[in-house]
Amino acid sequence: MKAIVVTDEAAGTAGMTLAERPEPEPAINDVVVRVHASGFVPTELEWPSTWTDRAGRDKTPSIPGHELAGVVTALGYGTTGLSVGQRVFGLADWHRDGTLAEYVAIEARNLAPLPGDVDFTVGASLPISGLTAWQGLFDHGRLQAGQSVLAHGAAGAVGTMVTQLAREAGAYVIGTGRAADRQKALDFGAHDFLDLDNDALEDIGAVDLVFDVIGGDIQKRSASLIRAGGTLVTVVGPPEARPTDGLAIDFVVESDRTQLGEIVQRVRDGRLRTNIGTIATLDDAVAAFNPTKRISGKTIIGIRP
Repeated sequence: MKAIVVTDEAAGTAGMTLAERPEPEPAINDVVVRVHASGFVPTELEWPSTWTDRAGRDKTPSIPGHELAGVVTALGYGTTGLSVGQRVFGLADWHRDGTLAEYVAIEARNLAPLPGDVDFTVGASLPISGLTAWQGLFDHGRLQAGQSVLAHGAAGAVGTMVTQLAREAGAYVIGTGRAADRQKALDFGAHDFLDLDNDALEDIGAVDLVFDVIGGDIQKRSASLIRAGGTLVTVVGPPEARPTDGLAIDFVVESDRTQLGEIVQRVRDGRLRTNIGTIATLDDAVAAFNPTKRISGKTIIGIRP
């Protein structure tokens, strides 16, 4: 099968190549999925799990990508809950070969049914962005109606999900980003927008929850904005600053079939829109992941119609 592989950690996305790889076999409780569309997060190439297995052994050449939508083609021994021919989407294990390939072997529990009225491209755009937003807001942030949320990177793939889900939950959402991101953040439901290059972050006042995808100085300054009992949620590693009277939580997104179902249902009924920037083929994936200009939104690789 054709797949994108990486062998050189220092090379980043420029080190990606299209290669032939053996088709995977399903282990116990696995399924094999014929991938129709795959998502990719560039920071994957900085994760140890991309380069080594759980025992710390080198696993290159490895196949990156962890989001997928496709059709089940084979079941491993003992696999239940899914059937051959079923449309699915989900989040692949961090330590195993990923989804930028024509086929992937994946634990059945990491997949959810993909309704027939949801395009594979849309399905592949949802797992990391949608689950990250859902878990950050509700599992870790304990967001309640009437609270305020400061959503950094509000025009990005995660940020637009955060904005929409928080607003639906009854929160007041302040998005941040560059000046060029203002209209997109507002279009996705932010009540207000702050230009991090030209506006004073401290002018926002107190908020109940900060959803951080940036880290560094922005994260440190944001911690001081959290009112008593509030929460700083971050996905960029252990927080460098903590609220004076609140919580600071960093987390790694986990697959959750029930949450995937909640997310895709919101897409079906129009409560949630995806933020797809570029759609490329597997043959053009390397170029798509090394763009010559800034892309707003998630890059999806369409592997078959």
